[in-house]
Formats: sequence, structure tokens, C-alpha cells
Amino acid sequence: MPDSSRQRGGRRPAAPEPDDAWLVGVAEGASRDAGGVPVELLGDYLTLLADAATYGRTAKRRELDAVGLLGRQAAEQGISAGRVVQLYLSAARRLWQDLPMVVRSRDREEVRAAAAAVLQVVDKAVATLAEGYAVARRDLVRREEALRRELIDDLLRGDSDLGTLVERAEPFGLDLARVHQVALAAPSRRLPDADAAISALEAVIFDRLGDRDVLVATKDGLLVVLAPADSPAAGRLSPSMDAGNELGRLVHQELDRLPRGRPWRVAVGRAHPGLYGIARSYEEAREALTMAGRIHTDTAVLNAHDLLVYRVLLRDQPAIVDLVQAVLSPLSQARGGAGPLLDTLDAYFATGTVATESAKRLHVSVRTVTYRLDRIKTLTGYDPADPAHRFTLQAAVLGAKMLNWPQEPMPGPA
Repeated sequence: MPDSSRQRGGRRPAAPEPDDAWLVGVAEGASRDAGGVPVELLGDYLTLLADAATYGRTAKRRELDAVGLLGRQAAEQGISAGRVVQLYLSAARRLWQDLPMVVRSRDREEVRAAAAAVLQVVDKAVATLAEGYAVARRDLVRREEALRRELIDDLLRGDSDLGTLVERAEPFGLDLARVHQVALAAPSRRLPDADAAISALEAVIFDRLGDRDVLVATKDGLLVVLAPADSPAAGRLSPSMDAGNELGRLVHQELDRLPRGRPWRVAVGRAHPGLYGIARSYEEAREALTMAGRIHTDTAVLNAHDLLVYRVLLRDQPAIVDLVQAVLSPLSQARGGAGPLLDTLDAYFATGTVATESAKRLHVSVRTVTYRLDRIKTLTGYDPADPAHRFTLQAAVLGAKMLNWPQEPMPGPA
């Protein structure tokens, strides 16, 4: 470093070598300041500072690379970045306070030059430390995300070894012996920033359901939420809101705040116990999403429990085709086709067979609704107002929705 205190003859006084015991004391004090961060994470940092203060020596590239490796080690040990940086800054402060010779020097220029050299080392070392820490954290996040995706795939498939899955689920806080349910969230277009969506969902579910036994991941362009159905918060829900509806509402409400992906559709499977119950709940949620698309519902949050009737109908598609063809195919003879009459039946049943409410939903007059109902009775022989005929008509309308008839032709014989 620049010498402003040369003796006569051009020679400068020899500086004493740093005392290792003194540096050990500085390291231990810095560790205490940082909440017990291991002193091993300082490496040769204190020696670099002492050399900078005493001789004006700058840190070499290989020495800084060693500091970067220490940053990676800190990240892998789960130590927060703030505490590691605090360790390094505290070490620099303590070293400067206790530095022999320099602190006792009365030459301001020499002290200033020593301080500049130390600050340069601190600046480069902390920056390299933080960079190494960030690289390690990114690697850890990528590895954790890969493990998360593999785990969620195996859980939803339901055919993996139970013992192995229990071990793999433990780091994520999952207790596979509990009762779980699965919610699936589908964006209107492609999945937006998955990391932001996962972080938002985990935060709100942890906060509202009061449970850490939650896993959020992506699969096949959907967001998957695995949550316990026996959460302690379940007892705090209103009587009309079961755990499935609460989970679906929470997921939809949080995702709707994201800048992309709206409008979202969320489907929640029923709660089932054990490993295979997770796969079953997932299949129900996925089937509910598929069903919602087929029946063209505008409901944002779907519960698999509410769609059981559709599952029953779909299990015997030939019978449904036969029912729709026998009951509703005569509507094709109406002027304008079967579509308007089917829409009228759907609104009529959805409003509790109240013509005035049906008219509001369809944005037509009450007279138009009553005319269409009479026309349906004439063409099919089934009276929508007759309780004995109503069930047959409603089942046929549901079947037509699932078959997407009359927009698509009726399926042929199997």
C-alpha cells in the first residue's frame, strides 16, 4: 500500500506477522454476532483482511473463488444469506477494531490507506460470497423442484412402493397416513409463471388451513394442490362450507390475483385416506375438469361430489345415447333446431321449474319460455311441468350436455 511514513534512507519499518490466536478470537466473536454461524465458513477471509490492512495486499482470484465455495457451503447447510453476510461484516469490523500496529498508528494517511485496502477486500469477498450462495440456492431449488415433481407424479399415479414414498414425502412435510384431497387448477390459456403461482398458493393455504402438510406442484399444464382434509381449520369453517369447497375457493381466490391465467377453473376431488386415496382424489378432480368442459358450465370452482350424477351417467354411454335419442331427438324438428329448446329445459330445471326465473337467465320473455315448453311437450310427448316426466327429461338433458349434442352428432353403436 502507499507508504507515507518512510524513515530516512527510504526504508519502512517491518510489520509484525498477524497473530493466529488473535484472528481466532476475532472469528469466534463474529460467529457469536451472526447467531452461531460456524467459523469454518470464514476460511482464509480473516488472513486476507489482515494482509490487506498490514501490507496493502489485494485478494487474488483463487482466494476469492475459495470464498465463493464457502458461500455455496452455507447455502447447502441451510444457513440464511443474511447471517452469512453478517458473519463476514462482523469479522471485518472486529478485525479492524483489534488490528495491531495500524490502529495504534498516528499517521492518518497510513490508516486511510489500510482502511481502503480492507474495504476493497470486504467488498469483493462479500460479493463473491453472495454470488456463490445464490448459485447454490438456485441449484437447490432446481433439485427440490425436480424431486417435488417426481414425488407428485408418483403420488398421483398411486402405484409406487409405499415405503419408498413415505421416505421421499417426509422432507416435504407430508404424512401419507392422513386423509388428503387434491385440487387441480386450470388456467384459461397456458400455465403462467409456475414458481409465483406455487409460492402464492402455499402461503395462503398454510395461513388459512393452519397446516404444513401441503404440497403444490405442476403436472400436465395444471397446478396440483395436495392438502389434508382433516386440517384443524376444518372445524372453523361455516356449516355450509365443507373442506373441499374451502380448499377450492382458497385456490381460485389466490390464483385470480395473478396477472396471468385468468379465468381459472378449479376442481377438487373428494377426500380419501392413505396413499391410494390421493390418486383417487386426483382422478376425481381431473374428471371434474373434463366434465365441466363437456357440459359447458361457467362454474369457477367444481367439487367432484357435486358431479357424481354425471359419472353415473357416463358409465353407461350406450344407455345415455339411447335415452337422448329416444327422448330429445324429436326436438330437431323445431324451427331453429334443438339447441334453443334444450337451453330452455336446462334453465327451467336449474331454476326449480320457475318460468320467470328461466326467462331472466335466458334473456327472453316469459311468454317465449312457456311457448318453448309447450313445444317440447308436443314434440317429445314429455311434459316438463309433470313431475313424472321431469326426471326423464332432466336426465336426457344432462346426457345431451355430456355428449355435446346437438353441436356434435350422436355417437354411433359401440
